[in-house]
Amino acid sequence: MSDRGSRPPRALSPLREHLRETFWFAPAMTLVVACVLWFAASAVDEQIVSYLREEQAYEEIQDLVKVAEDTKQIVVTVSSAMMTFIGVVFSISLVAVQMASGQLTPRVVRIFVRSRISKLTLSVFLATFVFSLLVLSSYESETDPRRVTSLPFVQSVLTALLVGLSLLLFIAYVSSTLRLMQIGPVLDHITRDTFRVLGRMPAGRPGGEPLPDETGRILYEGRAGVLRDVNVARLVRAARRQGVVLRLVPRLGDFVVPGTPVLAVHGGAAPGRHALRYTVSVGVERTLHQDLAFGLRQLSDIALRALSAATNDPTTAVQCLDRIVQFLAAAVRLPLGTVHHRDRSGAVRLVQEVPSWEDLVDLGFEEVRRCAADVPQVSRRLLAGIDDLLPLAGPDRRGPLVRHRTLLVQAVEHAVPDADERGFSLLPDRQGIG
Repeated sequence: MSDRGSRPPRALSPLREHLRETFWFAPAMTLVVACVLWFAASAVDEQIVSYLREEQAYEEIQDLVKVAEDTKQIVVTVSSAMMTFIGVVFSISLVAVQMASGQLTPRVVRIFVRSRISKLTLSVFLATFVFSLLVLSSYESETDPRRVTSLPFVQSVLTALLVGLSLLLFIAYVSSTLRLMQIGPVLDHITRDTFRVLGRMPAGRPGGEPLPDETGRILYEGRAGVLRDVNVARLVRAARRQGVVLRLVPRLGDFVVPGTPVLAVHGGAAPGRHALRYTVSVGVERTLHQDLAFGLRQLSDIALRALSAATNDPTTAVQCLDRIVQFLAAAVRLPLGTVHHRDRSGAVRLVQEVPSWEDLVDLGFEEVRRCAADVPQVSRRLLAGIDDLLPLAGPDRRGPLVRHRTLLVQAVEHAVPDADERGFSLLPDRQGIG
């Protein structure tokens, strides 16, 4: 058990996280910015021409006309070339996503969807294309400096700057995509996201007062799907106003269907429906916004795919075990199981179940252990990982580790009849076989 303490719960921003899971929002906003930028640049160009006409500087206007005529062909070339660049970006993205999904796990596709450099590159490319089209509409057929009303001088300069930015982003995008097609950076990305979730876990002292009697339950109304995140601050605020304690029935990552209980009420009447709006978010797949176990799920999936007969890549499985052990070593001393969220006065208002230590150990080791009996590289790394975790774990948390070690030894003894080979497979090694 762990208590959040007297510090008020931090307001979550699920909308921001959900927008990061989409690939349309950033390009759409960039197109709006490109249009606004063109309007501003066009107004500046008109002011420049108006000022020169007032000063009767017709020679300067004539020079600007010549510059505009020279840059018009460049803008035309840019507008046509950007569509080719956009096609290249899409092609690279689709190939990278297909390779990652086939070789690792479909769950890692979210890394590419959330990639900032991919969204930024596509957004700037689209903005450059749209901006160049708008600039073309600013060119006038009139060449008499006395009749010219606008010249796209500032617009042409901005187009050149956007082209330069697009080239730099294209280089960064290719470099980033090539890194994400390698197993090491992918595992590192998953691990860092998982540690962010672990860092947001409420830390506090163990223990807690018993909950009041359950007085009601709130049923879920909405589409069926996976519970992705919970607005803790809003739930705590609703429970405080009602003077009750709410308990989240499903855990993050559970699949919920309409009509099943989502909240249990303790100590009074349930808050109104309006107070509980937008407190839980359900989607078609899990996310790493608040789901502590989803990172381990991805690492375990990649390891299982690597150990399959079709792939047969135990080195990748060893790399996954490295990250699993890293995460478990960080979580071994943290309070897990049940979290009490408190309001400003220190009263418990929301109780939430999170994965326990045993749940995390089972998720990280169970399935990999079952496939590691006849793969000495993986069995040796798994034994070394468990041996590294045992000194870090307290007496109350060594049980799951000892159980997995015992089961692994038994499985290897059953799968490897030769004594010498069995002894080799049961020798702990942090590199597997090096």
